[in-house]
Amino acid sequence: MKTLLDPDRALADALDRIRTEFQIVADFPPLVNAAADAAVRRPPTQHVDRTRMRFVTLDPATSKDLDQAFAIEQAGSDLLLHYAIADAAWFVEDGDALDIEAWKRGETLYLPDGKASLYPPILSEGAVSLLPNADRPAVVFAVRVAPDGAARLDGVERAIVRSSAKLAYDTVQPADLPIEFAEIARRLQAAELARGAARIDPPEQEVSRQAGGRLQLGFRPRLRSEEQNAALSLATNLAVAEALQAHHTGLFRVMAGPDDAAVNRLRHIAQALELAWPIDVSLDTFSRTRDPNDPTDAAFMLAIRRAGNGASYAPFRAGEIPWHAAVAATYAQATAPLRRLADRYVIGAALAVANGEPVPEPVSAAFEALPKVMGKADARAGQIERAVIDVAEAVLLSERVGEVFAATIIDTDDRGARIQLNTVPVVARLAGAGRKPGETIDVELSEVDVDRRTMRFVAA
Repeated sequence: MKTLLDPDRALADALDRIRTEFQIVADFPPLVNAAADAAVRRPPTQHVDRTRMRFVTLDPATSKDLDQAFAIEQAGSDLLLHYAIADAAWFVEDGDALDIEAWKRGETLYLPDGKASLYPPILSEGAVSLLPNADRPAVVFAVRVAPDGAARLDGVERAIVRSSAKLAYDTVQPADLPIEFAEIARRLQAAELARGAARIDPPEQEVSRQAGGRLQLGFRPRLRSEEQNAALSLATNLAVAEALQAHHTGLFRVMAGPDDAAVNRLRHIAQALELAWPIDVSLDTFSRTRDPNDPTDAAFMLAIRRAGNGASYAPFRAGEIPWHAAVAATYAQATAPLRRLADRYVIGAALAVANGEPVPEPVSAAFEALPKVMGKADARAGQIERAVIDVAEAVLLSERVGEVFAATIIDTDDRGARIQLNTVPVVARLAGAGRKPGETIDVELSEVDVDRRTMRFVAA
């Protein structure tokens, strides 16, 4: 949840309490800032000059920590994606103050009104970021994309690149992009569909105040440019994963799909949202028919995201095939080193194997330690995101105590039932036994506590 409209600061105090509760610290210790100041002055000495290639970035308009830039060229019937990734490892040495702090943080933490970055802004939003019209050290992945969308790694090199434009999702025009951009995205998305990928990318929730003063919880529309850009990142990560797996090394993102109980709950949620989900249609097939820019579909996509078993990290193990159910492939993450600690090491391994060199020992050792560190960081980020959503839901409904809502029972346990409100994208608890999943019921909102992020419903 990286976007939230709060024009009247209705959530400001609650977000401050979340920062305190989860000990979110945006500032860095003096020793880390000093190390960052020194790192900025470290000249690149192992990078070839690729500044003549026309790279561009494509991100949210306000982003400053730009991990990725891309250039695309035709190569016979193939398309060659040159994906430049910020070379964070060039500025961060193993065991220095920056590295130690990054291992403590694990990843950048986002709140609607700010973030706590993995690295100090002088690096993540300055010297390392692929900002436009500035020479920057990067690791450039050459990814060859066939007509059927199959992607493989052609090479990896350290290079100096210069982004010629900082493009934004909501304003980019086709003429701003490489002429091959739409075609390479089409190929990659067709390959996703062919292998049965079921990635769920719901739009981000936001709260706005409507005419008359009432707060409304809704969704920020997901733009086609976002989806196309995500396809480039995914293809690079898949190509990197394949190369690392073939060389018996790496750190992979793994995830099992929702189990039968979760799928049953999702069917009840679909019923609550009045979505026609035929009984003989699988979740993967049904989810691909949803439109993230439709509010009802967006609410269901968010429910799918919450229903999953959650992704984790796994180092290479002989005889095992790491699998990520959502992308239906072996998958690694190497494209966001300014925001995720693990990516820095995956990039280091890819750089080594692509050039016929042994993977550095610190990188191999990190692969064994990172699953626990990243798991903890991911869990914390998830808790923070859930807390923010709980706050948004509580603020949304704080002016509606005493109202009756139509709801559907989506799950039951020893604490009662979990309900989905039919007209508002909110999931809540309902005390009491005797309810069955799929049952429709009227509930009254009897209490809201924004400070504690809680709501209480009773049967009407």
